[in-house]
Amino acid sequence: MTTWKIEGCTVADAPALARNNMSAFWEDPTWVLLWPKEITRDFMIEQGAKRYPRLLLRDRDVTRHLKAVDPATGAVVGYIRWVLPSEYSVAKDGGPEWVEGQTPDVSEDERKQFEEQAQSAWWNGRKEMSGIDDKNDVVMDRILAEKPYIKLEYLAVHPENKGKGIATALVANGIKQAEKIGLPLFTMSFKAGRGVYARLGFKEVDRVIQDDSQYGGKGEYGAYFMIYDVPKVN
Repeated sequence: MTTWKIEGCTVADAPALARNNMSAFWEDPTWVLLWPKEITRDFMIEQGAKRYPRLLLRDRDVTRHLKAVDPATGAVVGYIRWVLPSEYSVAKDGGPEWVEGQTPDVSEDERKQFEEQAQSAWWNGRKEMSGIDDKNDVVMDRILAEKPYIKLEYLAVHPENKGKGIATALVANGIKQAEKIGLPLFTMSFKAGRGVYARLGFKEVDRVIQDDSQYGGKGEYGAYFMIYDVPKVN
């Protein structure tokens, strides 16, 4: 089995990440509902590529972006995003915690350019679906208020690369970091990802099942709230 390389992201990865991530979520029937019917996957990839440099640079102190890379081709085959609690974002040596996942910074001129580029992107979902995650947000906020967690915010593997252990490698890399830091992990999973998390030791602590048929969906939109406990670091 291929051993995928897990590396930090740079702004130069934006086009590859947009292709990977938009293609992955285009397989999710509820996510597709967020957009007008005439919108295509390729269009969303184009818009995502405009937005990703800004995203990769946003909240650099606490956000960690990592990619899975095919060692034979150098192609990006998966992506994961983590968010550290602010009080755990600095390592004992005074540098950034989990520095490998912190996007390298750019100049102010480049930041301005990326901001203008992101603002030029189309990203207008259906207004009638704007509140579909309100119930999920309530549950998530409650859990995250209980104690500090490293939040797994986003995981995506291109459909062409599913079933190859890429998602497992990305999440396992985060588990190693969590064990090093001494913090539990939290994620809100959709149905497609539950198996990966469960196999790696995540436990479901809550769920919200909604009916998305009013928006044209198949009837079930499930969010599964899962945590991974780690031994405390002394």
